[in-house]
Formats: sequence, C-alpha cells, structure tokens
Amino acid sequence: MQLKANGIPTFLVTGSNGQVGFELRRSLAPLGRVVALDRTGCNLSRPDEIRRVVREYRPDVIVNPAAYTAVDKAETETELAFAINGTAAGILAQEAKALGSLLVHYSTDYVFDGTKDGAYVETDPVYPQSVYGKSKLAGEHAITATGAQSLILRTCWVAGAHGGNFAKTMLRLARERDSLRVIADQFGAPTTAALIADVTAQIVAHHWLFGERASFPSGIYHLAAAGETTWHAYATEVLRYACAKGIELKVDPERIEPIPATAYPLHAPRPANSRLDTGKLRQAFGIHLPDWQYGVHHLLDQIFP
Repeated sequence: MQLKANGIPTFLVTGSNGQVGFELRRSLAPLGRVVALDRTGCNLSRPDEIRRVVREYRPDVIVNPAAYTAVDKAETETELAFAINGTAAGILAQEAKALGSLLVHYSTDYVFDGTKDGAYVETDPVYPQSVYGKSKLAGEHAITATGAQSLILRTCWVAGAHGGNFAKTMLRLARERDSLRVIADQFGAPTTAALIADVTAQIVAHHWLFGERASFPSGIYHLAAAGETTWHAYATEVLRYACAKGIELKVDPERIEPIPATAYPLHAPRPANSRLDTGKLRQAFGIHLPDWQYGVHHLLDQIFP
C-alpha cells in the first residue's frame, strides 16, 4: 500500500484518553496525521461502528491501546471484556488487512499464569488465570488468524502521567494514611505509557513507514522497561523520589510494610511473575529499553515538576 498522495500517513488511535493512547497522540504526531478517538468516537464493543470508522479514515496504521482493563470486574462482565479485548481486535485486523495497513495492538503479561521462575519469552506456553487475561489472549489469536501485518506488544505494570495507576495511588495513600502495606512477592517491571508510545513510534517510523513493508517482522513481542522489582520496592522508590522532590508525606518510605499477595485477596488472580524478556524486540528493531527507575522518575517529574 502506498501512502496518501501528499505523502503524509494517517494514524488511527483508539482509546485516546487512556494512559497509552494519550501518549501516542504525542509520539505519533511528528510522523503524520493522528486521528485520535475515545470511546464516543469508536466504541469497540460495537463491531459495525469499528468497521465504519476504519473505512471512513482509511488509516495507514491502526494503533489500538483501547482495552477493557477492569481486571476484577471482568470476572462478572465476561461478555463485554471479550467483545472489546477479543472480537474488536480481530475486526481491526480484518480491516487493516483489507487496507494493506499495519495494526499495532497491545496485550499483557496476564496471558501467562505467572508461575515461571524467570522472565517469559514470547514462545512460552500461555495459560491466563483471569477473564481479563483470557480476553486479551483471545485478541492475540483473533489478530494472528487474519494474517494481517501486525505488531502485538505484550507489556506489564503500565503507568502514565495521564490517568490512574499504582504510582499515583501510592502517592495519594501516603498523603492520607500513616502507614502502608504493599505486596512484596509479585515481580515485574513498571513500564511507562510514554516508553510504550515512543517505542511504538520508532518501530512504525523506521520499519513500516520508511522500511520494506514486505519484510516487516509481524508478530508478538514483549515490551517492558529493563530490570525488575516488586510492588513493595516500586512503592518505596516512588515515595523516596517524591520525598526528594519535597513532597510532604505521612508515610516514611522506609517503613512500608511488605505483605504476601495472600494477605490482599482480589476477585481476579494476578500473576506472581510478570517479568517479560524483551530480547526479541530489542534485536528485531534495535530498541534500547531504559531501566524501570528512569521511567518512574520521569513520570514523577511530570506529576511534580
């Protein structure tokens, strides 16, 4: 497929008010025209609406960060979770294939059961334990089945300056309470929405817009910040950095109580191990992924300039 006559590509971004969608509006803007739609502009639970929107804008690249992410609520809203995370992903892939466009879609560490000792690679067996994880895996399968040119990026522990996330929750609670208890036996890498959006833009620019599309390495890739930590150590780092910036907190960062996941039961199970091996992504696209602390500090600098 050739670019539009004026040489300016069009990007269709779903979920534009979400953490990743918000950052994609920034990262993709230098590359072309960005059509950023929120739920009112493109409701992914409505298949006919998805097709109408894609056919109206005829994008060169469809970027789909929109998702049903209420992990616990998904256990009882199964049909809606699968409609948005599974069926809609397949429809976007079908439309992308018809246009000769690229689909970029985001998946999750929840497709794994979290029992592996080390970091997960893309070829490890998937065994989601929650409805959310199962619905996201359904989306992966639906996209792959179409044969469309696609980039499926599994990520974990996403946090952005725009929207709610763990880091912001810890800061709020540390201002309101005298003590905090945080899970210390689940492992992953806090990955900022800005990093996800910037990596997306770099791959799309160098390997799709100005690369050889016939040899574009479609497939599933893991995208996460470098390093690993626990929720407890993550919370400690957030509060330490906030204190260093002069933010007044009631909780001493060194006195956050570590607890096991069993002490904080949730409706939907979470993976104990969310570590993702990013070697395939780094090798295929020449991407450097900074340590998770760098991203968290940058995030806090945006929240507390």
